[in-house]
Amino acid sequence: QVHLAESGGGSVQSGGSLRLSCVVSGITRSNQCMGWFRQAPGKGREAVGCMSGSSTNTFYAKSHGGRYSIGHAGNTVFLNLHQLQPDDTAMYYCAADRSPGGYCSSRWDSPGTYDYWGPGTQVTVSQ
Repeated sequence: QVHLAESGGGSVQSGGSLRLSCVVSGITRSNQCMGWFRQAPGKGREAVGCMSGSSTNTFYAKSHGGRYSIGHAGNTVFLNLHQLQPDDTAMYYCAADRSPGGYCSSRWDSPGTYDYWGPGTQVTVSQ
């Protein structure tokens, strides 16, 4: 059974940092394109970035201004968040795309591309 589990969310002040983790089980992370998304109250699910199964390619949404980075260790994928602002307050989700070879497609930023999702972890940033 496939299971994605995010952790590491919490409450921080503006300018702070967090490291989110996503533990993948039931599938091999290196065979998936792993994506991170976020959803603020009343808004749609927004792409943050993704990493190919080989970890040689990462893509980020330009709107985040280079403040995020994605990494991995074994079957865990990380999302490092820096210089957090109140607008970054959202539920953050990881997702897996069973793409051939673990490549991230040109539609990596579309939620419909992904086959599996975690339940999310909440990030709250205060002034």
